[in-house]
Amino acid sequence: MAWFLRKNKNIATEQQQREMPDGLWTKCPECATVIYRKELEEHAFTCPSCSHHFRIGSAKYTGILFDSGTFQETDTRVRSTDPLEFVDTRPYKARLKEAYSRSDLPDAVTTGLGSVHGLPISFGCMNFGFIGGSMGSVVGEKFVRAGRRALENNMPFVFISASGGARMQEAALSLMQMAKTSAFLSELSEARLPYISILTDPTTGGVSASYAMLGDIIIAEPKALIGFAGPRVIEQTIRRKLPDGFQRSEFLLEHGFVDMVVHRKDLKRQLHTVLQHLMGNRHA
Repeated sequence: MAWFLRKNKNIATEQQQREMPDGLWTKCPECATVIYRKELEEHAFTCPSCSHHFRIGSAKYTGILFDSGTFQETDTRVRSTDPLEFVDTRPYKARLKEAYSRSDLPDAVTTGLGSVHGLPISFGCMNFGFIGGSMGSVVGEKFVRAGRRALENNMPFVFISASGGARMQEAALSLMQMAKTSAFLSELSEARLPYISILTDPTTGGVSASYAMLGDIIIAEPKALIGFAGPRVIEQTIRRKLPDGFQRSEFLLEHGFVDMVVHRKDLKRQLHTVLQHLMGNRHA
């Protein structure tokens, strides 16, 4: 009888699993809690049990940060080309085509204009799902265009980074974006307009070595990996074991590399507070 009941229970469980729609539940990679999708969205895509921050793209960040209906995307037709006709294991053009179809994104960055609690800002957000959020010519160009809109409209510039570094398929053209974006930020500084850099998991390579770490205020999400080279590479180079939590947000905050670590649920409120202090009455 016990065998019969166990068999029926297994059949019922399998039937429930078959009837459960895909994507309805998500398992936290940090604490293994199974989270209902709607609950995950209500917690700004963070685990309600351990506060693990799931990686999300620009579409979700704009929903979290901006007042409803205010965000307008810009420069959607700026696309990467293949001037070097680069081929590694596959042609670069083939990689771009796959990235466009799989992610439905114009490139590794989305830019636009919107309002945060009524305060207008120029905005950019990297998409890690597009070739690892790699920085190529389009990323540098759209970053500068978004910054110039901030200059033209006398508004703050806010940028969210999530990147594996410079895009190797564009070689020197991608590395040039480090200088291009850094040089532009000096113009924004001369105009006394704030540039807020928000670092998410991961922010590494050429992005961390340029505009990501040049913010007037640098905000990081909890436990985000932030650095130039990865911890394993550093350990192999210096032949020493790194401290616990090395290159994570909290470690960088303790050592003065970031200004604050902010939970994603509090990001909109904290961003508005910071911008109010920095802008004063200029946005009135």
